[in-house]
Amino acid sequence: MAPSVTSTIGLRSAPTTTLKTDTGHNKENLIGYKYEKDPELKGTNKIAPASYPNYLPVWDNETERYPPLTPFEHYDHGKDADPTFPDLLTKGVAETDDITPFIGTEVKGVQLSKLTPAGKDQLALLVAQRRVVAFRDQDFASLPIQEVVDYAGYFGRHHVHQTSGAPKGFPEIHLVFRGAEDRTGAKFLEQRTNTITWHSDVTFEKQPPGTTFLYVLDGPSTGGDTLFGDMAQAYKRLSPEFQKRLHGLKAVHSGIEQVNASLNGGGIARRDPITSEHPIVRTHPVTGEKALYVNPQFTRYIVGYKKEESDFLLKFLYDHIALSQDLQCRVRWKAGTVVVWDNRLACHSAVFDWEDGQRRHIARLTPQAEAPYETPFEG
Repeated sequence: MAPSVTSTIGLRSAPTTTLKTDTGHNKENLIGYKYEKDPELKGTNKIAPASYPNYLPVWDNETERYPPLTPFEHYDHGKDADPTFPDLLTKGVAETDDITPFIGTEVKGVQLSKLTPAGKDQLALLVAQRRVVAFRDQDFASLPIQEVVDYAGYFGRHHVHQTSGAPKGFPEIHLVFRGAEDRTGAKFLEQRTNTITWHSDVTFEKQPPGTTFLYVLDGPSTGGDTLFGDMAQAYKRLSPEFQKRLHGLKAVHSGIEQVNASLNGGGIARRDPITSEHPIVRTHPVTGEKALYVNPQFTRYIVGYKKEESDFLLKFLYDHIALSQDLQCRVRWKAGTVVVWDNRLACHSAVFDWEDGQRRHIARLTPQAEAPYETPFEG
């Protein structure tokens, strides 16, 4: 039986101890921590003050609860793109380096903030084709925040995260944040043997994200990379008979646990949590590719299967995704990096391997896309 919300969860304001739950890019077993503002503004004996204090997270952008998200018609601008990318990868200016044959490209010589609408259309297409593209030497972090919010809004309706911290006045920005005084790394590894949790973002929404932006504000001296996995190639690696069996199946994705973890840690819930049913194999509206669409963070069970059957099949798919290192790439964060990826075709996991006492501060803009759908099996 599908889980349900049996009572309204009241919005909680930030407690005086500023105890928060880290909901950014991390694990299903969320970790509460105290975020002390002084070390971020003044620095410590180990690290400098926050490079972008205007991006420090707050949880008080709202005085009232957000209403449920409503359906909207999404248009993917990748459909309008020139596939030769003349306005994005200008000949003699842009430098590209594919990280792997299937997934991941690094680009230099392109300033995203200066792209024309045609260039943005081509960006959507390139990201769909390469799954994840890391643009170096970008100015996103130094621009007025509203400009970056407006920029990402070209690619879809902004998603406001149900629990995470955001810059003051900009709830559209989801912050991935571990502060200078954070000491939860060792604690986390007392409970787990590794820090990897593959997921696509907020798949419990009726219309989850498509073209997504992540840009670094501060990072540790080493570590804290992000892994990405190609869910379209993961589907293609399966045998035709197995692919055929997956078609027509739907899985339930849940945001309930994330909200409960936030509230239990002293955090907030902006909306009542929901569950959604999505096809296990979804189709991309621009490329037509089919991709697996399950993840261990938000997927709960397969509709119509008994528990043991559902657990068995989902575990196979999760292992297939996690163990296929020949379908993955690893992006190292450097100052000025903006990573753009397609949440419909790629899953990801933060790598929580840096030394405690170093700041990791990253901003995400998460435009929503169409409701997941599948096209008939082609054999």
